[in-house]
Formats: sequence, structure tokens, C-alpha cells
Amino acid sequence: DSAVVLPGNDIHLTQAALKLRFTSLSWTVTRTSVMLPPLHSSRVRLLYLGTPQHETSPSIRQKYPQFDIDILDVSSRTELLVRLPMLVASSGPYQGVVCRLGTQAFEPFDAELLSPLLPALRIVVSAMKGFDDFDVEWMTKSGIWFCNTRNATVPATADMALYLILAVLRRTFVAEESVRHGCWRGALALAREPTGLTLGIVGMGAIGTCLARKAFAIGLKVRYYARDGGIVRNAPEDAMYCSSLEELLTAADIISLHCPLTESTRHLIGERELAIMKDGSYIINTARGPIVDNAALIEALKSGKIAGAGLDVFEGEPYNIHPYFMESDRVAVQPHMGGLTVGSFERAEEECLQNIQAWSTSGSPRMPVNMVTSHPVARHDSVQDMTLIAERRDEI
Repeated sequence: DSAVVLPGNDIHLTQAALKLRFTSLSWTVTRTSVMLPPLHSSRVRLLYLGTPQHETSPSIRQKYPQFDIDILDVSSRTELLVRLPMLVASSGPYQGVVCRLGTQAFEPFDAELLSPLLPALRIVVSAMKGFDDFDVEWMTKSGIWFCNTRNATVPATADMALYLILAVLRRTFVAEESVRHGCWRGALALAREPTGLTLGIVGMGAIGTCLARKAFAIGLKVRYYARDGGIVRNAPEDAMYCSSLEELLTAADIISLHCPLTESTRHLIGERELAIMKDGSYIINTARGPIVDNAALIEALKSGKIAGAGLDVFEGEPYNIHPYFMESDRVAVQPHMGGLTVGSFERAEEECLQNIQAWSTSGSPRMPVNMVTSHPVARHDSVQDMTLIAERRDEI
């Protein structure tokens, strides 16, 4: 008869009441798991994943009164795996999921995480531009649309890249550390200024284009390489096109990476690529950590071949980052916060809801990553549902 507290609730239950609660919950899951709402109903039920610290203005959601929105406030994947099935059972079904900025703790977004939302789930939208931690293949097979946000974090990420360029050229992070430890200037070496240097941009999409325009303002010359091949139509007129990655690497004083992480871009910058860069050049990464080969970059930094690196992303982040990057005075670091601004969050939520609105009215979102031709109606076994509840109960 001792009382227990369910996570996320202030409800004290006796053992008998807890048993009754889970019996009821098991019945609810079995009953709701076969419900399949119409594709275009007048009301669309959405589930937001994220924490209150990433809350945006309610006025954005108020512009979409056709959506009924619930917010699941959890801080870890483990907690989400426990509470999501319970929420679906008590408040579902949900046709859409919105993954806010700052939900890296829940990754990966895969079958294990999202299966409790089936078969009702039709669309998942992410407030992030990168989607390497989303199992798009599984979503497509399950008849679920997936959308990222193409433009929300563009200005902020370009700003971060520009900041890191200035940080490694002027070595401001070293100077700041010196001052904070009571050593005024100390033995600081003369820094370099950007005027007249050449910035090489790998990936001339929205962020690369935005960075190019900002770079001209501080006197940088700009060259770029687009993996798709050919001149980018929206690139600034003064940005010079390079027909190959090798041509860009040999010509630039600073390389800034702005391509998505795919199998073809994993370790795109490795030992060979670093070797053909100019002696004493710099590398900036605000895209994804694994685009650069860690071992090759560390060796190039130690030897002085690469004078400095500005990194907002890391292979193995956040818990398995190579200690060299944290210790070296050749590396300016940031905790993958390029897109974390108020403006980014507001634009991201707007883009997410616009995609869902387009899907709810026309059958397809505005900017899908995948293509869904049908929505398979899964046959859920009530025994499996009961097992799921039992597993979650044991975790609690």
C-alpha cells in the first residue's frame, strides 16, 4: 500500500491503484492502436517533442487553429521511450510529430522511438536542417512523410561560420583564455586579418550562399565547389566557381564546409585532401563532424600544415569527442550551437507547421525529404501491445 509516483506526474498511487491504471492503459493501447484517422480530417493532432527552454512564441501556433497540439516535455531518450507510449494511449492518436531544435538527446529518430505512434502517424517534421539521425528509409516504408527545415537556421549558421573564421584568424579564443587567467596579452603571436584571403566554400546551398555574401563584407575573396556540379544559380556574382574539390582546396586559405552528411561525404576531407591544401591554411566545420576525418585533421594540426580549425560540430559528439580538440590552442570550439537563436527557432516552427498544413490540405508537404505513395495500415497484435506496456511498466 506504499505510494508511488509516476514520472512526469504528481499522482500518488497505491499498488492496487497502479495495477488498475496499467490494466486500463493496456486496454486503451489495444483499442486505439487500430484507429486510422482520415488523411484529410478537419482537425490534425500534433505532438511536439522538446523542452520548455526551446519554447517559441505561442502566436506562431495560434496562426494554425486547425491543429490540436500536445507537448511532451522530456529530457532524454530513455524517458521518451517510457512516456511516449503512455501519452499515445491516454491522449492519442497523433497524425504528426514536430521535433524541435535542441532534441539531440532523443536521437536517433527511428522505429524504436516512433513505432508507438503507428498506425496513425503520417508526417514527421524536424526543425533541423540535417537529418542524418532520422531513419527516413523506415519512415518511407511505413508511409510517413519526413520534412526538414531548409531555411530556418541559415542566417544563424552562416554567422557561426563567419565567427569561427574570425576566431581562428585573430586567435581570439586564445587571447580570451589568457585574459581570464590574469595574463594580459601574454605571449600572443600576431594574428592574421581576413582582407585579401580566399574563402573556399564546400557546398553552395542556402548556408554557403549566405556565408559568401557575409564574407565579402570583411574583405574575403570567395570560391566554391558544389557537389552537384555546375555553377550555382543563386551564388553571388563575385564568387568564383571551382570545377572540382581539388581545385578549391589548392586555391583557398580557408575551407568552410556546408554539405550534408551522407555516405559520399563521410570523411570527405581526409589525409589526401588536407595534404593538398595550402600550408598554414584553416578549416571551418559547421555542417557535420564526420565530414572530416578526425585522425587526419589532428595530424595536420599538430604538424602545422593546418594552422587552425574552427569547429561547431564533432565526430562522436557530444560525449565521445577526441580530447585533442578540447586541449589544443589551434582549435576554436563551439557545442553545435550554430542554429540556436531565437530567430532560428521561430522560423523553424513556422516552416514545420507550413509543411504540415500543406500535407493536411493537399496530401503532400511543401518540402519533403522522402516521397510517400501510400500509407500501409499496420495490423497491431494486442499481445504485442500488452508486452510493450509490461516492458515500460518494468522500466518505471
